[in-house]
Amino acid sequence: MRRIELTELLSRFAKDQVIYPNTEVHRAMTKVSSEARYLSTKLNNGVYTDEQIKAQMTQITGQELDDGFSLFLPFTSDFGKNIKIGKNVFINSGCRFQDQGGITIGDQCLIGHNVVLATINHDYHPEKRGIMHLRPIVLKEKTWIGSNATILPGVTVGENSVVAAGSVVTKDVPANTIVGGNPAKFLSNLADKIEE
Repeated sequence: MRRIELTELLSRFAKDQVIYPNTEVHRAMTKVSSEARYLSTKLNNGVYTDEQIKAQMTQITGQELDDGFSLFLPFTSDFGKNIKIGKNVFINSGCRFQDQGGITIGDQCLIGHNVVLATINHDYHPEKRGIMHLRPIVLKEKTWIGSNATILPGVTVGENSVVAAGSVVTKDVPANTIVGGNPAKFLSNLADKIEE
């Protein structure tokens, strides 16, 4: 059986955006996911300095993180290697990243407690529920995601925007806006709040 390398796997995720059960792609994904779950469990069951946390997140993501990166534990990723984190990013405790579809976090983003970033949907057809549909999540620069928010597959949150606590974001969020609710809707332009 041919072994799929990580770069090919990520390329196939981006191109095909569908994972069928019991295929070589699914098996390769499961292997990387097992490693990410192991590393996340290790990370969450120890006492570490900020530098040690950053080093372990580098292992999980496969990306060297800058000195301004900060993470409060616990943190869970079920793939890890499809997360791209910009500079000076803060991730608060209890966050869960399902990143097979790709998660991009821009510079200076703030992510509140218990935020879920989910890049997978299952097929609606009951006989095909094992099929996974992948879509990336992008948080542009200086976004603030409030506690207990959930961002669903395919969503881009525009730069400087705020997602209110407890929101479920199902559609793109324009830059410089505040959204909230379930499903999240436009609440205000950011400029209106800054002027207050």
